[in-house]
Parts: sequence; structure tokens; C-alpha cells
Amino acid sequence: MLRRFAIWGLIVAAGLLANGAAQAQPTPQPMRVVAFAGASNLPFWAAQQKGFFKREGVDPSLDITQKSTDLAQDLYAGRFDMALTSVDNVIAYDEGQGEAELPGAADFVALFGVDNGMLHIMTAPEVTSFAELKGKTIAVDAMTTGFAFVLRDILEKNGLKDSDVNFVRVGGGAQRLQALLNHEQTATLLNTPLDLVAESKGFHRLASARDVFGAYQGIVGVARRESAPKMRDKVEAFIRGFHAAVAWLGDPANRSEAVALLEERMRGMDHVQAERAYDQLLDPQNGIHRDLAIDREGLKTVLRLRSHTASRRRCSTIRITM
Repeated sequence: MLRRFAIWGLIVAAGLLANGAAQAQPTPQPMRVVAFAGASNLPFWAAQQKGFFKREGVDPSLDITQKSTDLAQDLYAGRFDMALTSVDNVIAYDEGQGEAELPGAADFVALFGVDNGMLHIMTAPEVTSFAELKGKTIAVDAMTTGFAFVLRDILEKNGLKDSDVNFVRVGGGAQRLQALLNHEQTATLLNTPLDLVAESKGFHRLASARDVFGAYQGIVGVARRESAPKMRDKVEAFIRGFHAAVAWLGDPANRSEAVALLEERMRGMDHVQAERAYDQLLDPQNGIHRDLAIDREGLKTVLRLRSHTASRRRCSTIRITM
């Protein structure tokens, strides 16, 4: 089942990106997209600002969610046409392992790849080793979806079992960052540029997922199998506009404008942080996927982590902070 999902998603992505001949609509079609807060939305913002979406005949709106459970329920209910979320969330719900209750079997499918997650374990300033995390509280979004498996596997590789720490469900990256800054938890997993914000406040970068796993597939564009074919024109137009934005962002001549866009959209980010975030997000090797392809090796890593960790469903503190 998992392998069937992966191949299907890759075929869809390749087919949509290859089809560049579709004609733009006279009146841009509305489209509803949901994502987590963060700079991985930079291509969306750029496509809006530079008119790449409208040029392709689509006019998407972007809603920000706080929790992966809300995202899954809203996407399934048809409140959104597409989501930008971790590929692990797609696999979890398609395998019946998602944490949110859905009215029926999930039929989510990944259409294109955005990044490798750009994930980092960030800890309180006084914590500089994994051993010092024993007995401490660690923030996650959900225990059986998202990037929690990355966190738990890295902890295990460094000698910590699930029972050695207390996991708390807090929400998406923005919520986990705030909880970390408020010293409500000792550690969490953050993606770029949230890690840079924490680092600027004196918090410690304990490990980077890239250094531990190598290839990893992070954020993907997701739709429902049932609805995607019915809105094929809109989906293809969205991907072409998104892809044009990635190309524009990757052009060094546009760096200053892109950094300014990050400063504008990422509240609390100063110019230096925005420049660092841009450099990481647009790194040709480890940043946003220039071709929007789903990384096959990265997907294998996701599947391996899920196979290894999915059965360990323990969360010692059930609490959601908004």
C-alpha cells in the first residue's frame, strides 16, 4: 500500500509538471489552499505578488492552519482544494494511522514536492546534549503524523527512548516555536526559518535531520484523489504558477526582492534573518526543490521511519495549546 501510494504520487507530479501546454483561463479560477505558517510558503507568496498564478489562470487563496489534524479534516471535507503539508501526513491518513477522525477512508495524494523539511532539533539554551533531554518535555504537532517520527528516531539514535522524555502535542511550527521561546517545553523540531528565529534568541541547534538521514521528503502539495481529476485545469495551473515562482526566487538577480518579501510576510523576522532564511530556502542542493519533484530516496526515508516508529503511539501529556 505504501509503495503504491508513493509511485502514484510521483507519476501525478511528473504528469502535471510536464503538461505546460494548457491555456490560461480568461478569468482566473479561485482555489482554496491551506498550509502551516512558515517560509516554505515563499513560492506561494511570490507567485501571488508577481502574478504567476493569474498568468496561468488561477487565483488561489492561502489559509494558515495550526494543527495537522485540522488540516486533514478540512481537506477531506472539501473546505480546501489543496494543502501544503508533510508527505508523512499523507501516508499516515491513507494508511489509517492519522490522529484525526475522518468520516471515511482518506484518499490523499501527493502531487509535487516542495522541500526536504529543512528540520532541526532546537533546545533551550542550557541544553547542549541529548543526554540532557532525559526527563524533559518536548513539543510535537502530533505523535503519529508529521515530523514527529524524525524527532523520535533522532532521539533513539542518540540513546533516548520515548519513555525517557515527555511529548506534548502543541501544534504546527509557529506554535511550537512560541512554546519553546516561552520555555513551556525544552525542545522541539523546527524547520527553516523558525530555527533561525530560535537561534537568534539564544536557543541551541542540537541536530539537523539532513545530517542524520540525508535524503528526506518534507513538504508536498496534496489533494484528494477523488477531487483532483475534477479540477485538473486548476491543479495544473497552480503547479505551473508555483514552479514559475520557484524559478524566479532562485534567480540571484531577485534576491533583494525575495528577502524583502520574506521580511514582509514573516512577522518578527529582521533583515539579517530574512537573508539567512533566503539562502537556506534557495540553496540549490538542500533548499526548495527547483523542479518540484518528489524525492524518491527521501520518500524511502519517510517510509522507513514510519515502518520503524508508527507502532510506538505514546504521548504522556495530551494537551493542545493554541
